Amino acid sequence: METVSTATKVWTRQAAASTGKRDVWTAMKRGFLGRCPRCGEGKLFRAFLKVDNNCSVCGLDFTPHRADDLPAYLVIVIVGHLVVPTALWIETNYSPPVWLQLAIYLPLTLFASLALLQPVKGAVVGLQWALKMHGFDDAPPEGIPPV
Repeated sequence: METVSTATKVWTRQAAASTGKRDVWTAMKRGFLGRCPRCGEGKLFRAFLKVDNNCSVCGLDFTPHRADDLPAYLVIVIVGHLVVPTALWIETNYSPPVWLQLAIYLPLTLFASLALLQPVKGAVVGLQWALKMHGFDDAPPEGIPPV
């Protein structure tokens, strides 16, 4: 019969760094800022939404990322949660004309969406790298073909 250890392990950043785990928040922050999630120095994007093939500083391969539609969905949720309550508050308290509301909310929504799309995509790529998703694993399991 096996004995069960009751010792609890306390998680710390230093312990996680020694086990090879990647810091999710640091990687997401670096991605949000458009930098390489591993080194934080190289550029993540070569165009507005086009992720570069690799980091110019540390050489991390970015080709395995699969951000797909998640950044767009997240931007819709974020901008919607900012613009809709603001529009409802202004409508109920001030009742401006419809033409004025459209002149304000449509450009606001457009510019907020465009401003957030690249940082959110960078954060998603950073999250994928930190969690070793897709091809970002250093030692992928045998027998699984690449994506």
